[in-house]
Amino acid sequence: MLKLKLTTIGSSVGVILPKEALSRLKVEKGDSVFLTEDKDGFRITPFDPEFEKAMESARKVMKRRRNALHELAK
Repeated sequence: MLKLKLTTIGSSVGVILPKEALSRLKVEKGDSVFLTEDKDGFRITPFDPEFEKAMESARKVMKRRRNALHELAK
């Protein structure tokens, strides 16, 4: 567990992530991360949960329409 301190950044409040956390998240300066709430609290992730929902829907359509997509790819 890492204890992080809130700090003033311009006119906002932010958290500085240590290099170890950035490395484990596989992100760097300029990348986006997402703060999501779950049953145990909050979570920081580099994965966009809305994008994942859209991709799951797309996977279902692609699975159902596999033959048609295969024919269109020719």
